[in-house]
Amino acid sequence: MDYYTLITGATGGIGEEFAFQCAARGDNLFLTGRNEKKLSFLTEKLKKKYPDLNAESFPCMLNDADDRNKLFARIDDLGIKFSRFINVAGVDTQLAFEKYTQEKLLFQMRVNFEAAISLTHYVLERRAETLGILVVSSMSAACPMPYFALYSATKAALVNFFSALRRELKSGGVKVTVLMPGGVPTRPDIIEDIKIQGLKGKWSSKPKDFVVRKALKGAEKNKRIVIPGFANKLTYAITRLVPAEWAMAFVAKNWKDKEKDAF
Repeated sequence: MDYYTLITGATGGIGEEFAFQCAARGDNLFLTGRNEKKLSFLTEKLKKKYPDLNAESFPCMLNDADDRNKLFARIDDLGIKFSRFINVAGVDTQLAFEKYTQEKLLFQMRVNFEAAISLTHYVLERRAETLGILVVSSMSAACPMPYFALYSATKAALVNFFSALRRELKSGGVKVTVLMPGGVPTRPDIIEDIKIQGLKGKWSSKPKDFVVRKALKGAEKNKRIVIPGFANKLTYAITRLVPAEWAMAFVAKNWKDKEKDAF
């Protein structure tokens, strides 16, 4: 049987890069994202570059349980099993908590955490003899972030959950790795965010090909956490040492007036 790599958020900058690098490695791909046209276009690009590639795609709004069930049904119909699961999908809305609507709260929580857990459970039931799970978190998970509280909390939840799951599945042929990148310049709003942060943003940001290459290499080595770039490793180490109140005061001062509502 030919096993597949499932990639969520495949039409985003990081997701697309994962698709191309996995295709270059000879993986069969199952891609999902919100937009059917973008998925079809991506699949065409991949097959043009890699003519022998086996690639399937299916659109899904991951915050919607009914939509996820449709995705699962499609995979079941195809009889696909997975040797790798790469969860990239995420919502990076950045607002003071009181400025959220109930709809936006639920959307961000469900995409960033609920969907990742739901898909992981599904993939574990349809895995090959060995399975690699690679989940994209963020450097925002390193400490609580006022004015970016929901995003940083959901990303920290991914680190905690998948670190625990890694221990549960240690003897079951399953490797679990969490990626914690800094800024990755994939969209105009992210590029602007990096510029606003000045020298710190420049030091911490890394191109998507570098981030994905480091992630896949770290997953192969079965690392628990992959943090691409020296500046990000240093920042992570510092957050482990300084009092949380100091770290949050620094974040609040620098992020109070920044807002992003791209979804």
